[in-house]
Amino acid sequence: MRDAELPDIRQLPLFRTMAEANFATVTRAAYDQTFPAQVQLIDEGATADFLHIVIEGSVELFAGWQGRETTLAVLRPVSTFILAACIRDAPYLMSARTLEKTRVILVPSVDLRAVFRIDPEFAMATITELAACYRSVVRHTKDLKLRSARERLAAYILKQARTAPNGVSFLLPIEKRLLASFLGITPESLSRAMKSLQEVGAKVDGQRIIITDRRALEAVAHPTPLIDGPDHEGLTAGLELPEAGVDGLVRPEDFALSGRT
Repeated sequence: MRDAELPDIRQLPLFRTMAEANFATVTRAAYDQTFPAQVQLIDEGATADFLHIVIEGSVELFAGWQGRETTLAVLRPVSTFILAACIRDAPYLMSARTLEKTRVILVPSVDLRAVFRIDPEFAMATITELAACYRSVVRHTKDLKLRSARERLAAYILKQARTAPNGVSFLLPIEKRLLASFLGITPESLSRAMKSLQEVGAKVDGQRIIITDRRALEAVAHPTPLIDGPDHEGLTAGLELPEAGVDGLVRPEDFALSGRT
């Protein structure tokens, strides 16, 4: 692992407050690897031997069953996965694959567990990350179970617009097929929902979304922080999709210092 990357890793919420000696213990056996696109990094059900830290590129977390797949999150630098399995020494509940050329740092789980037992600051940071992940899962479950496909898409657009500079226009930060999977619908249903929303308050031009009538869009989605966030006190987002960056463009620096569990 490159020494130049240690400061960025150190500033992740998970590692920021832990003792220096313990940070050295966690990273001493860590190493980095670069993978091409569409490489499966972990398999659900496999032993969680490493915590993964995304340094460059992007990673999709997904799960499959009986020939079906669903997208659970898309991670950008600098992000970690999957902390819960590493701390519990339990099998992964998700799989992960690269979406593009990606560099990942692998931290041995055994070192994480050893430091967790002796470093109260790291233990508290771990609990905070896991709590953020739990809350994001509850929100996403409510979104899937309580809203229609049209309402979910409208809520997603409004949420993305919060991070856009003008609050009106942004580029979708992921492919539409991944967005459809995350929202629990087929690509065809996503296309129909987008067409429906164009008649209400959101214009779609390829990957660009332009809000033309925010109030009308809010009347469809009925946004609430109890489903859409954000969480209080700047907690990490948990398992979610990336946000649109400056001018709607997604850049690696827009995701610096974000943790994922």
